[in-house]
Amino acid sequence: MAAETGLVIAVAMALLFAAACIAVAQRARAARRAVARLQERELSFRMALWASGQRYWDFHVPTARLRYLVAKHDGSRSYDFSSEEADPAAVIHPDDLPGVVDTMHRHVAGETPEFASEHRVRADSPVSTRGDWVWIRARGRAVEFNPDGTILRLAGTSLDIGRSRAVERENRIASEVLRSMSEAVAVLDAQFRFLSVNPAFARITGHDAADVTGRGAAVLDSLEHDPSSGRAMREAVARDGRWSGEMWQRQRNGEEFLCAVEAATVLGSDADGGRMYVLMLSDITLHKRAEEELRYLANFDALTDLPNRSLLAERLSRAIVRARREGSRVAVLFLDLDRFKDINDSLGHAVGDRILRAVAARLQQAVGHGQIVARLAGDEFTVILEDLAVPEDAERVAREIIMAFEAPLLPEDGQEVSVSASIGISLYPDHAQVPTELLKRADAAMYQAKAAGRRTWMRYDDSMETAIRRRATLAGALHKALDRGELRVVYQPRQSLASSRITGAEALLRWSSPEHGEIPPADFIPLAEENGMILEIGEWVLREACLAQRRWREHGLSDLTVSVNMSVLQLLRGDFAEVVRRVLDDTGVPPQALELELTESVLMANATQTAQKLQAFRELGVSLAIDDFGTGYSSLAYLKRLPITTLKIDQTFIADLCHDREGASITTTVIAMAHGLGLVVVAEGVENEAQARFLAQHRCDEIQGYWVSQPIDAMSCMAFIHNRQLAAGQRAGAVGAP
Repeated sequence: MAAETGLVIAVAMALLFAAACIAVAQRARAARRAVARLQERELSFRMALWASGQRYWDFHVPTARLRYLVAKHDGSRSYDFSSEEADPAAVIHPDDLPGVVDTMHRHVAGETPEFASEHRVRADSPVSTRGDWVWIRARGRAVEFNPDGTILRLAGTSLDIGRSRAVERENRIASEVLRSMSEAVAVLDAQFRFLSVNPAFARITGHDAADVTGRGAAVLDSLEHDPSSGRAMREAVARDGRWSGEMWQRQRNGEEFLCAVEAATVLGSDADGGRMYVLMLSDITLHKRAEEELRYLANFDALTDLPNRSLLAERLSRAIVRARREGSRVAVLFLDLDRFKDINDSLGHAVGDRILRAVAARLQQAVGHGQIVARLAGDEFTVILEDLAVPEDAERVAREIIMAFEAPLLPEDGQEVSVSASIGISLYPDHAQVPTELLKRADAAMYQAKAAGRRTWMRYDDSMETAIRRRATLAGALHKALDRGELRVVYQPRQSLASSRITGAEALLRWSSPEHGEIPPADFIPLAEENGMILEIGEWVLREACLAQRRWREHGLSDLTVSVNMSVLQLLRGDFAEVVRRVLDDTGVPPQALELELTESVLMANATQTAQKLQAFRELGVSLAIDDFGTGYSSLAYLKRLPITTLKIDQTFIADLCHDREGASITTTVIAMAHGLGLVVVAEGVENEAQARFLAQHRCDEIQGYWVSQPIDAMSCMAFIHNRQLAAGQRAGAVGAP
């Protein structure tokens, strides 16, 4: 029994020993594996440091000692470390040391998440001599802390960046050279797409880097010259490696410029497609532009860039030659803007010029860029249409032009302006065979379009020659009309809406010719203004009106005012205020009994000068009225400065007063505005009771028109006023009777 027990104990002891040996062996193997892993990791670390060219460093904060490790490779699998300790002040360049210390302090103080610095240190490579300095980029962070949490040690890596900084410096120098060059330089990829350009490129071509980067070189190709020249140049440089020559290129704004081109192939990386191209452009158009400028001034209108009269005649002649050869038609459209003088006079010539530029653009757009559009002078434009199948094609284009001006113009200053045009049409060979006659007859047709009410077109016919001759005949007859006593003055009464009393009358000029019959004022007054007779005729009308006023006063009508229209020539030429004073003295009419009327366009033509001229009449005591208000382009600021007393609303607004919301709104606005300026408001062209009632409801002061009375002679006007006063007195008496 004892023997068996001893045997068991022995076996157990043996097993325990074996287990202990196995455990020891396992621990030894684990230790060896751990050591191997650490060695492998250290080798990997050394390999990484060597491969990256970086150095490992650590910095002990309390002692301010710097230690760094450099991985070295002897060509075998061995990668060794060389270790060295140094004082940072002895390693770091003195100029850079303060910045490095400051950066380190800020990290140690917890102000930055890591230490990062670029600075110079002493070189220690075998190829460097002692005392050389190299640039490094150092990065690191805290790796060991004191018990109180403060940083004890920092560790990180540093990398020699001297070569990259040298490359950057070279790149900066090259960049500065490119920036300072007067020639345009561009770098393109293998597909001739822009990669970069210098400032001169933007200055010469108008394309900056953002505009062209990624776009093809064809963006510079000329549109006016051989379209294949740019493509041929690119094919040549791709084939031969170099190309030089002269060619036309296009700026961003579309302007063409002649340049000397140098193009060359340079090696690129595989990512660039294996090659790149350098393009250098020099603008050589200066002397050519000077020649073109002289040619332009001789043939084009400087304001609108349209052909002028000289170039128009040349192109029209060529068009006629082609039409004669091909048996086709040519149309001349003579266009004149309606009432443009009112716009020019009221808004000023600067605005007028901007409007003319907008008109030119709208006109060219309406007819298409394939047709010839020219500006003759002022607001006169001409369109030449070639290869017409039938005359109606010209009328269709004229209709399209008129419709194109339905939308307001928007000149450069952003102020919308509405204009319309009257168009005359003449045709080759139907109406004339030579350019001068075609233009003359288109001009005659345009005048007929204006006579027909404006904003329309007329095609020339032989009857228009009769109208032109009649106009010339009337101009001659007008010289004799005053001496022959063919002119007369009629008067149209004005009525107060508040009291129904006649407050005065407007003097209107009429011409009855034994040879030509009754001639409308719209036909002969423009003729009188053209030949200057309006000065003599105007003074005669003023004297006749004052004589009639004196007779009315002698018959007890002492509270009436007589209104006389004044021409722009009377206002601006001579001393018309002195003429008025003399006539008033001669006739004995008090100044307050006379009112002078000027149209809105006359008043707003050079408003400052007009205000000075009008002040002389106000100093005489004469009242001033603005006639046909609403047909021009008055500025309220100027209107307030003018010494006017009365505002007369044009009859075009009154005609549709009761069934046109817009006309009614304009009329009521004008009345309120005029009252705000302290002016008396007179509505012209009142023809029915509904209009009079509307105006009375909206506090219009006076009305004038056929509903009150048609124009009548002086004696009839006096009788009319007497009868109205008598009727008013009888009504008042009936109301007051018991």
